[in-house]
Amino acid sequence: MLSRDINKARSAFKDKDVDGMISAHRQQSQEKHKQEQGQYIKSVIYGGLDGIITTFAVVAGVAGASLSAGVVLILGFANLIADGLSMAIGDYLSTKAENEYNKVERQREAWEVENYPDGEKQELVELYMEKGIDQEDAKTMVNIISRNEKTWVDIMMVEELGIIESEESPINNAVATFFSFAFFGFVPLLAHVLSLFIVAMRPHAFITACVLTGVTLFTLGALKVRITERNWFISGLEMFAVGGIAAAAAYVIGHLLSGLA
Repeated sequence: MLSRDINKARSAFKDKDVDGMISAHRQQSQEKHKQEQGQYIKSVIYGGLDGIITTFAVVAGVAGASLSAGVVLILGFANLIADGLSMAIGDYLSTKAENEYNKVERQREAWEVENYPDGEKQELVELYMEKGIDQEDAKTMVNIISRNEKTWVDIMMVEELGIIESEESPINNAVATFFSFAFFGFVPLLAHVLSLFIVAMRPHAFITACVLTGVTLFTLGALKVRITERNWFISGLEMFAVGGIAAAAAYVIGHLLSGLA
């Protein structure tokens, strides 16, 4: 349990509220930074952003080439499944590789601490001295740290290797990425699917897809501040612009190459 409420501390920092910061430090929180607050939020947000942008680029390209709604749906759903699986597999493999690398490095650090503790102590002293800490103070700190082997290894992982360990599940990351990609990637296709059943929508399917995609892009960009902690409006506007540029490029290319269809 932390000796402060981390959410209130973050809020106080944004507002530069010193009294609020002091109050936050006097409260206790069960939160463990961002891991328990939303362990897979990164996969959900970035999977969703990639899904909606790539699928809308397909829709825009087909619209630029003046092809039928059937082509939009075929290419759109093919992109939705193929790219979604590709991203999920990539997320799984990268998370798995990172976890395996961290595990091996931790085992090596633990082995070095066990078999050559004096050398590891000196190494940590030097690391602290490089940060500007006095040699005697650094030695005192290391002597205290080295009394607990697990803590010692934890600190060596961060200070020496720059590794902050996590407990992310490769499978859960992959599942979150795929379903987020598929869910948000379906948004640009929704208007064309509905137009199959609602005849009046057919002439306006692409415009409707643009509006739905724009709103969703802005919303996802705003939600991204859960990771970046930036201004939500600027983040949303930025993501809207990025998606718009990608769609415009796809539309222009589709229009220029329409004679090949």
